Amino acid sequence: MIIVLLGPPGAGKGTQGERLAERLNIPRIATGDVFRNAIKEGTPLGLKAKEYMDRGDLVPDEVILDIMCEVLASEAASKGAILDGVVRTVPQAEGLNQKVRELGRSIDAILLFEIADEELVRRLSARTVCDVCQTPYTGLDANTPCPKNDGGKLVRRKDDDPEAIRNRLKVYHTQTEPVVAWYQENGMPVHKIDAVGSVEDVSSRAMAALG
Repeated sequence: MIIVLLGPPGAGKGTQGERLAERLNIPRIATGDVFRNAIKEGTPLGLKAKEYMDRGDLVPDEVILDIMCEVLASEAASKGAILDGVVRTVPQAEGLNQKVRELGRSIDAILLFEIADEELVRRLSARTVCDVCQTPYTGLDANTPCPKNDGGKLVRRKDDDPEAIRNRLKVYHTQTEPVVAWYQENGMPVHKIDAVGSVEDVSSRAMAALG
């Protein structure tokens, strides 16, 4: 089962992706993690992506999707995967669909986590993130040790400033919302999940949507 997670920044895709991966016993594949691993391991695609990044250029969609599909083709993802942060634009959705079909597989479900903009501004502006593991926390002060005891400390990201958050949401509404319409127009199931509530409540809604 291949599941694509969509939703605005701060909607909880990372947290819910991890819980879904654990419950379904399939890996969560997040773009940032895959990029870092590919570059760290010096894979051909990782080195290609690094060339663009070192020049300060955006990594082309084709390279991004090739790296993602390299992971999808691995033994670890043979039973499926949760794709988090892979699809942000319609061209990326089109490209991913084609790459997945080339692997002889298909996207089984799209989960769209929905939450009001002002609730996201409130949630993200109160967030701290571990500077080592990047795990987000709400209600914990900056400059305190990460609860995972990994040697990291909690920091506030510059892009979690309220004005920066609103700008990120504008980008989401402009670039990513059309992806939902594209999936629907192409007959692919989009399940809308209310992302307000406890982590367990949202997780239960996501699992129920998958049947």
